[in-house]
Amino acid sequence: MRYFYLRLADFKCNIGDILVLKEFDPKIKNCTGRVIEKEGTYVLKTKDIKFWTEDEINKHGLQVLSLK
Repeated sequence: MRYFYLRLADFKCNIGDILVLKEFDPKIKNCTGRVIEKEGTYVLKTKDIKFWTEDEINKHGLQVLSLK
């Protein structure tokens, strides 16, 4: 199964990198302790999706990561 992860491109990520994803609970404003590690298999960078402010997108752009 492949997963896709859309986020601000505010850090460098390359194919083969291992991402450590920590679950965050906004109700308690803290991590839950649940963690998964996924290998990046695809990276797409864009500035065409408007989920974040224009300033954030202009500064960082966006990236879509495929994880396995």
